[in-house]
Amino acid sequence: MPAVSLACRNCAAEYPTTATGTCATCFGPLDPVYDWEQLRATVSRERIEAGPASIWRYADLLPVSAPEDARLAPGMTPLTPAPRLAAQLGIAELWLKLDTANPTHSFKDRVVAVAARKAQELGFETLSCSSTGNLAGAVAARAAAEGLEAAVFVPADLEPEKLAAAAVYGPRIYAVDGTYDHCSRLSVELSFELPWGFVNVNLRSYYAEGSKTLAYEIAEQLGWETPDAVVIPIASGALYHKVGQGFDELRRLGLVGGTTPRLFGGQAEGCRPVATAFASGSRVTPVRPDSIARSLAIGNPADGDFAVATARATGGAIYAVPEEAIGENMALLAGTTGVFGETATGVTLGALRAAVEAGELGPGSRVVLLVTGDGLKTPGPVAHTYEPVAIEADADAFLDDVLAVS
Repeated sequence: MPAVSLACRNCAAEYPTTATGTCATCFGPLDPVYDWEQLRATVSRERIEAGPASIWRYADLLPVSAPEDARLAPGMTPLTPAPRLAAQLGIAELWLKLDTANPTHSFKDRVVAVAARKAQELGFETLSCSSTGNLAGAVAARAAAEGLEAAVFVPADLEPEKLAAAAVYGPRIYAVDGTYDHCSRLSVELSFELPWGFVNVNLRSYYAEGSKTLAYEIAEQLGWETPDAVVIPIASGALYHKVGQGFDELRRLGLVGGTTPRLFGGQAEGCRPVATAFASGSRVTPVRPDSIARSLAIGNPADGDFAVATARATGGAIYAVPEEAIGENMALLAGTTGVFGETATGVTLGALRAAVEAGELGPGSRVVLLVTGDGLKTPGPVAHTYEPVAIEADADAFLDDVLAVS
C-alpha cells in the first residue's frame, strides 16, 4: 500500500501503520507518510481516469489497499452548476459538490470507507464512533455492508431523523447524556479498553485521509483545473484541512497547475471556536455548543488550529454564520438550485455569502460549495416554508375561488 508509516503533524515522530491516532510524545495528530518519488513515477491522470467510479480510483493516494470487492463504494458524486444562485450572489460560477449522492447521503461515507478498510486489514470485528448523526449512519451502513458489528455513541438529544437513519442498519446505539464532546471523550477512553476500530479515534489517521478525495474529484471533474475557491463547513476542522491537503498533493504530483484554491469555512454562531480563533489570531479555545447546526457542534475541535492555518495559507477565511440565517440559507439553496442541504450546508452557504459581502469573492470568481449532507435529516429549520393552501376537491371552486383571488 502507498502509506509507508505514520508521522506526527507537530513533532514529525514516526510510527508504524497500526491503530494509533495520536503521537505518544506530544499528543499531536498522526498523518500517513507516502513515498512521493514512487507516486510521481506511477500516478497519472490516465491511471486515475481508468479506475472505478468511486473514491477507489484514487487508491494510490490513500493509506489503505483498495478492496477487491468495493461494496457500497462512495465518491464520484455530482459536481453540478448553480447558475441562478451564482447570479443572485454576484459571482461568475458556482458549482455544488453533491455528497448527498453518497450511500448514506453525506460525505462521511468517504472517510468511513477508508477507516473500515484499515479496520479489516488490522482484524477488527467492530466499527465504532462518536457522532453528531451523519457519521453514525455511515459507520452503521458500512458495517452492515462488510459484515462487521457496529457500536455508535451519540448525544441523547440528537435529531430523531438522524437517529432513524443510523438505527435502520442495526448498530448498537448508545445515547450519551451530554454533548458531542462528551461522546468523543468517552470513545477516546474506551478505545484503550476495547478491541474495536473507533474510526475517529484509533483509526483517525486513515479516516481523515478520505476527505482528500473531495479535492481530487473536484479537480478531475473540472477538467483537471482548480476553482478559485472552495467553501467548506467546519466541525472538527479535519475536512477543511484535508481538502486543502488534497489540492496540494495534486500540485505536488503535477496533475494540476496553478495555486491551491482559497478555502473559505463556515461555523454556526452558536459553536464558533475556529471562526473566533481565525478572527482573533489566537489559538482555538473550547466552547459549549448551542447551535441548530448539530453536525457542526463540536466545542473542542481536534483540528481547529490546523483549519485556521489552512485558511491563512490559502488566502481564505473562516466566518461565523448567525443561527437565524441557517434555515434561510437552506431555503435559498433549495429554491434556486433544487438541492436540499442539511443545516451544515446552510452554514456553508452563509460563509459564501459573507465572503462575497466582504469583497473576497465577486464577479470573476469560480467557486465550489460543498453540500455535505441531506436536508431531509434536518428539516426543522425550514419548517416555516410549509404553508399549504387548504382547498376543496372541486375543480370549479379551485378555479373560481382560489386561482381567481391569488
